[in-house]
Amino acid sequence: MRILQISSSRTYGGGERHFVDLCRGLNDAGHDVFAAVRPTNVWEAKLDFLSPGRRFHISIRNSVGILSASRLAAFARENEIDIIHAHVARDYIPASIACALTRGSTKFVLTRHVMFPLKSFNRIALKNLSKAIAVSSGVEATLYQVFPKAKVVLIKNGIEVDRRTDEQRKASCESFRAFHGIPLDAPLIGTIGELVPLKGQRDLILAANETAKQFPDGRYIIVGRDNTIDQKYRRELKRMVKIFGLEDRFLWLDWVEDTAELFSALDVFVSASHTESFGMAMLEAIVTATPLVATDTDGARELIEDAKSRVPVNDPVQLADKICAVLSDPNSRRLAEDRALIARERFSLDRMVKETEQLYLEVQR
Repeated sequence: MRILQISSSRTYGGGERHFVDLCRGLNDAGHDVFAAVRPTNVWEAKLDFLSPGRRFHISIRNSVGILSASRLAAFARENEIDIIHAHVARDYIPASIACALTRGSTKFVLTRHVMFPLKSFNRIALKNLSKAIAVSSGVEATLYQVFPKAKVVLIKNGIEVDRRTDEQRKASCESFRAFHGIPLDAPLIGTIGELVPLKGQRDLILAANETAKQFPDGRYIIVGRDNTIDQKYRRELKRMVKIFGLEDRFLWLDWVEDTAELFSALDVFVSASHTESFGMAMLEAIVTATPLVATDTDGARELIEDAKSRVPVNDPVQLADKICAVLSDPNSRRLAEDRALIARERFSLDRMVKETEQLYLEVQR
């Protein structure tokens, strides 16, 4: 099949990781994969397995991009595209129009990566939609509010499993900690995500102030960028850390190229999100057997069946209690290993790619 994947996202997050992994998986399976991305994106290098001729720049500034739709349609006709698959909400209508302009020769598929409900007008605007993919059960429920059930399909996110041996993980841990000046015996707690209030970094810092009373040698890593112009939220977070006198305990990283190395170094990964449709960082923590503390979001419920392993949203005190409980439990790593074995099968990248392939075949019949 000849498939055009579209994402107009500028920054890189869980949805973009899904996009890249899906493109790579379909490409490895022998399909002709093309990617339409924003010219000013900061993550195109991750698509380097696609030749430059397979990467297409397009500026989709809003959901009613007639010019963008015309360019997509021309590209689809010229390259005999079978499927246009859109991943960002503002791309849906231009992709739909582009498929309509091909007079039905190109089918339209979308993936919804977030919990926020689509506007009801999409029921009419996306009339030629073949299938809407939900990455989690929570997202699936929101899509039912807009599209007929027959058009909605659940294909849970998948992730490439870390194949490092115990010795390699130990070496990665030592390398990461040495590079960042973190003692090997210091409890290390970390989180990954864009610096926005909904990701809960403020709650993690409040929890750290409590956790530090029981684990005074604890260190904390916050990975993520504040993508706003004024960086107001990042400044607020750093001000909180300073007020609590924890400046020497916190490491701030905009980006980690090798996340597997980070997870090897962590004693606890924390997802303090107020809302999460799935949680790719949580999933990576699970499959790398990193002990996990997560707030009770839809994404956490998808990944962590045991309700006792989740804490209420926006409750830093219980978040701190759970972090301390995990750090104090000598069995926490073994429990993480058990959870990893199950997750590696349920959420494999190979399974996600094969299910998406099957969906493409169905919409072409």
